[in-house]
Amino acid sequence: MNRLITATRKVWKLIVLLLLIVITFSYAMFQGGFVSWFLFYSFLPFSLYALFLSFYSMNQFEVKRTFHKNEFIAGESLKVTITLKRRVAFPLFYLIVEDCINNQLFFSQQGNRSKSFVFPGFQKEFTWSYEVEKLPRGEHFFQAIRLRTGDLLGLIEKENYIQLEDKMLVYPSYENLIYKTMENQYDQGMTASRERVQRDTSMAIGIREYQPGDRFSWINWKATAKRNEMMTKDFEQRQSHNVYILMDCAPDRRFEAIVSFSASIIKAILLKGAHVGFLSSASERTAFPVRGGESQQQQLFYHLAKIKDNSEVSLDRVLKVENPSLSQSNNLMLVTSQLTRSLIEVAGRFTANSAAITLFLIKSEKETISQQELALKEAARTRGIRVVFVHDGHFLSVFSEVAIR
Repeated sequence: MNRLITATRKVWKLIVLLLLIVITFSYAMFQGGFVSWFLFYSFLPFSLYALFLSFYSMNQFEVKRTFHKNEFIAGESLKVTITLKRRVAFPLFYLIVEDCINNQLFFSQQGNRSKSFVFPGFQKEFTWSYEVEKLPRGEHFFQAIRLRTGDLLGLIEKENYIQLEDKMLVYPSYENLIYKTMENQYDQGMTASRERVQRDTSMAIGIREYQPGDRFSWINWKATAKRNEMMTKDFEQRQSHNVYILMDCAPDRRFEAIVSFSASIIKAILLKGAHVGFLSSASERTAFPVRGGESQQQQLFYHLAKIKDNSEVSLDRVLKVENPSLSQSNNLMLVTSQLTRSLIEVAGRFTANSAAITLFLIKSEKETISQQELALKEAARTRGIRVVFVHDGHFLSVFSEVAIR
């Protein structure tokens, strides 16, 4: 039905254009004189251009979309370049180019930068670029390029959608933390150990970036010279140090900070040489077994890039259901923005198995800590659970605070 209406409108505009040419010519013929012929000859170039434009095909355009790089982190800028080519150099007074993007990316812009006027003239090839600042985390889709042009009088309009699908994944932002392992001291809670995870230095299983505390004898000089940065040998662990992270995915305005902190702590744990497992309580349960290495980080970051705050159950209920699998971990971390007595009671059951429980309570950058939260923190401490308040943008101070308290 819409196509029929569009086709009828185009035919009607063409008929109107032809009628206007006939009317102005007839007026000049019958009226005569300078004014009538001046009116006809003044209107003739515009009408002829509109007539030729009505037969001009917009399907001859070839469009290419390119990004300045392939991987992005939330908060970075995206520069998109659109290249248009055509076979016939028909003069176009203007061309409206619009990149059709998904709503999340569209509303993150300050003004619609993905739409612009260009003036191609007789050019067969031309480019146009736009930039999106502060990319939001998530999976973003580019569906098509919309092209629209017309004559100066607005009688003829041409439009075409060119299907050009692209997909871009924006990983969560993170801060480079220095992870300190937790040691359980029962009634006194946990303390931070400054020692690195113990390793079997007789067997190197790979290389990694240099970290503060690495021994001089661990440096791999060949890899250092090749990469132009300090690289050390990665040894097999003598004693396993496994960390399991449970992230709250309930709808909350601080969810992006939760994801960002989870990404930061995952990266820090893996750089330490420890192994990490992960469970997200979104609408679809997704669990990752305890593993280490760069492949584990890539899988977890890919998951965090796409995750949404659509959980229908609270974190304490998730903890109850997942009790058998989580109880096998000797170091459990909970990342949430809601501290409740029910959550403390359920988490307290894990301390009976000598597991170190750390609850990271995520707050906004300038959000204050309530008296109720301080009281719940004290109640958690008596059960052997450490509660750490984490403010968005101040992740670096997390483990320094843990070491002091």
